[in-house]
Amino acid sequence: MSWAFVFPGQGSQAVGMGKELAAAFTEAREIFGEVDEALKQNLSQLMFEGPGDTLTLTENAQPALMAVSMAVVKVLEKQGNVSIRNTARYVAGHSLGEYSALAAAGSLSLSDTARLLKIRGQAMQKAVPVGVGAMAALLGLDIDQALDVAGQASGNGEICAAANDNAPGQVVVSGHQAAVARAIELAKAKGAKRAMMLPVSAPFHCPLMKPAADVMAEALAKVAITSPAVPVIANVTAATVVDPDEIRRLLVEQVTGMVRWRESVQVMKDAGVDTLIELGSGKVLAGLTKRINGDLTGLSVGTPHDIEEFLKKK
Repeated sequence: MSWAFVFPGQGSQAVGMGKELAAAFTEAREIFGEVDEALKQNLSQLMFEGPGDTLTLTENAQPALMAVSMAVVKVLEKQGNVSIRNTARYVAGHSLGEYSALAAAGSLSLSDTARLLKIRGQAMQKAVPVGVGAMAALLGLDIDQALDVAGQASGNGEICAAANDNAPGQVVVSGHQAAVARAIELAKAKGAKRAMMLPVSAPFHCPLMKPAADVMAEALAKVAITSPAVPVIANVTAATVVDPDEIRRLLVEQVTGMVRWRESVQVMKDAGVDTLIELGSGKVLAGLTKRINGDLTGLSVGTPHDIEEFLKKK
C-alpha cells in the first residue's frame, strides 16, 4: 500500500469528539492538555461536553478539529509505530486541515498551530458582518460550470466565487448573500441536482476574506515554520510544497483562495498513492475520496476502535 494522510476541515466537529481517545490513551490526553495550555482555554472540555453551538464557533471548531487529528497521529506513533515520516507519501488537509497536516509533518509546533487556528477562526468570523455573506453547495455541476455560474452571479459590486472544489459534482460557492442566492438559481437553470445555502457563519475562501488574510499574514510571520518531513499538498495550488516561506505564503492565500481538494486527491493518486487515511473527527474526506476516484481506498481513523482496526491491517 502507498499511503497519504489527510486531515478534516470545518463541519467535521461534533460534541464528544476526542472523548474516547482521551479516556483510552495517555498520548491523546497530553495533546489535548497542550492545546488547552496554548490557548489558555479548556477547549477539551468544550469538545467532550459541548455545548454544540459554542463548539461550532469557528474560533473553537478549528483548533478542536486539529487537536483531535493530532491526538490520533500521536496515538498511532506510540501504540502502532506508525509515523507520518516513515509511512506517508504525502499529507494534505481540507482548509484548516492543512494546518493539521503541517503539524503532523513537523512543520509547525502543536502550540503554534493551535494559536494560529484560534486567530484564523476569529479573523474569518470578523472579516464579514453576519448576514452579509453566504455559502452554497452546488451539486451536480462540474468545476467549470460552477465557475461560470459564480461569474454570472457576480456584479453590482457583489462577489460570488468558487470556494471548494470538493469532488466531481460537488462545488461550494461563497460571497455576498445576494450573489450567492443568484448563483443557486443559475445553477438550477444549468441542471444542478441540488443547490442550497449552507449553515455557515461567514463566506469562507473568497475575496471577502481579505481582512482575515491580512491578519494571518501578520500571525504567520511570527511563527517558526520548518520543512515538513513529507511533502504537503497545498489547498490553493493542488501541488506539493516543502519550502517554509512558500508554506507561509500559501497559508495566507488559502484564506481567500479556493480549496482545490478534488485536484489534490487526484495529484496524490497520479503519484501512486492508493489509500487516503483520514485522521481525526468524522468521515467526510474518506467519503469524498471514493467520489473523486473509485480506484482509491478511503479510510477514517478517529476513535479507539478505528485505531485498533487500522493497526490490524497495517
